[in-house]
Amino acid sequence: MKDFKTAFFFLRLPVAVSLLGHGVVRLPKLAEFSGWMVKTMEKSFIPEGILIPFSYLLPIAEAIIGLFLLINFRTKYTLYSALALMSVLIAGSCSIENWTAIEAQLLHSVYLFGLFWLYEKFDDKVNEDLSNAK
Repeated sequence: MKDFKTAFFFLRLPVAVSLLGHGVVRLPKLAEFSGWMVKTMEKSFIPEGILIPFSYLLPIAEAIIGLFLLINFRTKYTLYSALALMSVLIAGSCSIENWTAIEAQLLHSVYLFGLFWLYEKFDDKVNEDLSNAK
């Protein structure tokens, strides 16, 4: 591929915007979001003492991961973080049997894994393109 850096940017763009968007729209209304999440998860086995801090951290994590994917910052570790976050979200959704949410989370996970696979496969190309850009 002639310009892998550009192609990889456009492959990252949809999931980066999705994660960034999820986080950014929730940041101004963190308390509201937290209340909604705790109410949604009330039938879960997850203790409220874990849910409340997580509900405040989730939008921040989503925004940071989305931004880091967008700007290609420490991409490998950002993808690890995104996949770990999706796994936590899937576990939470399973605990309340929210199968619809799991579908969206699995779709994000597959997409993120595809990005990770491409990054690993073309790591030298990514680094070469980044070096040439300096």
